[in-house]
Amino acid sequence: MSTEVLDRFGAQAPAHGHAHDAAHDHDHAHHDTSENTVFGFWLYLMSDCILFACLFAAYAVLRGEVAGGPSGKELFELNFVLVETFILLFSSITYGFAMISLQNRSKGRVLFWLGVTFLLGAAFMSMEIYEFHHLIHEGAGPGRSAFLSSFFTLVGTHGLHVASGMVWMLVLMWQLNKKGMTATMEKRLNCLSLFWHFLDIVWIGVFTVVYLMGAL
Repeated sequence: MSTEVLDRFGAQAPAHGHAHDAAHDHDHAHHDTSENTVFGFWLYLMSDCILFACLFAAYAVLRGEVAGGPSGKELFELNFVLVETFILLFSSITYGFAMISLQNRSKGRVLFWLGVTFLLGAAFMSMEIYEFHHLIHEGAGPGRSAFLSSFFTLVGTHGLHVASGMVWMLVLMWQLNKKGMTATMEKRLNCLSLFWHFLDIVWIGVFTVVYLMGAL
């Protein structure tokens, strides 16, 4: 009897060891894939930095080329843009609350804070669209001067990034509600977090270089 038990244990032990090794290899491969995804997203953000650096440089060169038209000092309303800025910066805080809720494994609160962040992003975009419409209605469209062309290109590119981030956020909210808080969802939410905070940093540059310096 003892011999039979030992034989069975000896036969099962390698199988159990192989299963443990396979599970460990799977977890390690998943961890590597997640790290590679985040690293790849960092590379994308670096390329976006180059894009915005070029747009800032173009604006700096062309800001004085008004072609007899209005300058930033005549066009920009700092109080309006300041409200716009606070809205976007506060959306970064609410996204931070969503990530804290993610760490606490609270799906409901993650969805709530993502929803608040989305609404703040929508408010920011509404104000930016209103500003563009107002400028064009006043005859200060992108074709009026090189200064305005560079302004609309820089600010508009940032706005397109915010809009794409909002679409991405909606998709993740739908996936989170459907699939739950999986490791893949955590990775995607972390990537969107990097993207959203990056846009806040870019906007601080836009507010300072374009609006604040332009209005002085």
